[in-house]
Amino acid sequence: MRPSLRSTSTRTFAAVPAVVLAEQAMSRRPLRLAWAPVMAWGYLQYRLAGTYRITRAGGPPGMSQGQPERLVTTGIYAHTRNPMYMGHLIFLTGLTLATRSPLSLAVTAGLVHWFDERARTDHRRLTTIFGEPYGEYAARVPRWLPRLPTDR
Repeated sequence: MRPSLRSTSTRTFAAVPAVVLAEQAMSRRPLRLAWAPVMAWGYLQYRLAGTYRITRAGGPPGMSQGQPERLVTTGIYAHTRNPMYMGHLIFLTGLTLATRSPLSLAVTAGLVHWFDERARTDHRRLTTIFGEPYGEYAARVPRWLPRLPTDR
């Protein structure tokens, strides 16, 4: 995580929680720590998916910084095309449930749309970069939620 508010990861995993927890303290609402594992899951999914991708795709750490050298279609990327963005949203959902904060709910709801738009932009860029192989991958793997296994 880069310590800059220009970094999406810094905003999601540091700035938003800091503001929400400050609001939580002022409102004196209890924290529901039973939701902390959901936050940990989201953060770990973001970190592990990012490490997996960067070691296999090459290029910069994020699409906003450049383009990958190779398409990654294995590991978690065989089940969802956006596991890192999904990690952000899982973390924020856990934060919202842990704090019951109206501010956190509003931020999370707004970021669902923002991440979906970002995923759609990435889809267009990857289609341009990788062409048919990416099109086949996108047809096979959902943008967000993994499909349930089916008997075949």
